[in-house]
Amino acid sequence: MAQCITCGAELHPERAQKYNYCMARECQEKNAKGLTMVAVGMNKAADELVILDERTRDELAGGRYQDQRRGSFGPLPAAPGTQAAAGTGTAGARPRAARPRPARPAQAQPRTSAPAAARRPWTASQEKLALLYNQQGLRPAEIAQKLGISSYMVSQIILAARNRGKG
Repeated sequence: MAQCITCGAELHPERAQKYNYCMARECQEKNAKGLTMVAVGMNKAADELVILDERTRDELAGGRYQDQRRGSFGPLPAAPGTQAAAGTGTAGARPRAARPRPARPAQAQPRTSAPAAARRPWTASQEKLALLYNQQGLRPAEIAQKLGISSYMVSQIILAARNRGKG
């Protein structure tokens, strides 16, 4: 029969399968170890909580848990043809075909001495920080609060960077 490593009391056989200490308060306080919990896969409805162990660390490093908000902000999805081998995705999922964009009518652009940055009411450092925060998964309202600008301006920064191919 297994015994508690702290007080020497006999352990119930089912408890002895997982633990080497008894249920006495002193034994619990001395031997019980807390677990580190991590919130992953966050979305508007709920957080998914997992215990942070070696397997979870490897899965996080491998990209298993990805921010679901990436669809609306952040880097563009990979181009078709760069996806993993067939059979590794969701059953029946097909890559979406790119929609052709309508051609814009040719218009004479007025020549100005100021570059395109003159149309942007934000600084280069604000843009850099906003894009970094966006890549970390912060929402535009959270980024705006950190930078002291409006969330509309943060959205404009992110969209402008996406259109330039930087975000």
